[in-house]
Amino acid sequence: HHIAQIEGAVQENSWERPTPPPYITGLGGVFFKSGAPEHLKEWYKNFLGLESDQYGYLFRWREYDQPIQLGHTQWSIFSAEGTYMNPSQKELMINYRVRNMDALLQHLYNKGAELVGEPESYEYGRFAWVMDPDGNKIELWEPVDQPFSPD
Repeated sequence: HHIAQIEGAVQENSWERPTPPPYITGLGGVFFKSGAPEHLKEWYKNFLGLESDQYGYLFRWREYDQPIQLGHTQWSIFSAEGTYMNPSQKELMINYRVRNMDALLQHLYNKGAELVGEPESYEYGRFAWVMDPDGNKIELWEPVDQPFSPD
């Protein structure tokens, strides 16, 4: 098989990670809209075995550098009428796991990025939002230090 060479990508057969970006540590979630979310959830269950609950599906994994540290990536289908992705008119939103949220937000502000709303804090982490130049709303999530348990 052939693996495309992408700048900054890990070489085939290499266990070394590239230098991590200063803020983004991974993919926290993928969220998309549907005009028929329950029907679409059934399709994913029946055709791909992806059985979701009211919040979606959690892909569970372990940190590369700290295998004892559990993590997850959230996969969720939203109703097309939902407003969570506003002001974006797009049907997809990516959530990035980040570190140093305060420094990241200051960096984004200094660079002139369009921040959306105010950051929010929950027991499982802090969230903030920014719009990219294509009008995609991006969710930034700084998880809490202790392992997250969705149960």
